[in-house]
Amino acid sequence: MKKLLIFLFTTVLLTACSSKAEPPQEKLVISDPAKNLEAIVGNEFKIVIDSNPSSGYHWELGDDLDESIVAFVSTYYNPKSSAAPGSSGQDVWVFKAMKAGEAHITLWYYSPSNELADPQQKATFTVTVK
Repeated sequence: MKKLLIFLFTTVLLTACSSKAEPPQEKLVISDPAKNLEAIVGNEFKIVIDSNPSSGYHWELGDDLDESIVAFVSTYYNPKSSAAPGSSGQDVWVFKAMKAGEAHITLWYYSPSNELADPQQKATFTVTVK
């Protein structure tokens, strides 16, 4: 009986240790184009915007950046908890503050059928680098 209890306890313990836990989902706050963003020279900052790429809609960097003030680093998609087709999430745009000044970052939103010359929506963010 004692051996059976030890066996069951070991089995439960090994099963618990071997199961893969889901990584915690990143907590992001949607960026508001009406509010000025602030960044410190040398640091990275994020612009977070609602997106639904599974339906073909996508954001693109619109106007040219003043890369002497802010530089594009990367972009990635952060899905909401449900990964079902057609569910939305957020696009996260990462930039680096290069030197003090003010820059504008414009993102254009396109439907699957839109050509890149005709965005469906625009969002312009003003960034002050200190």
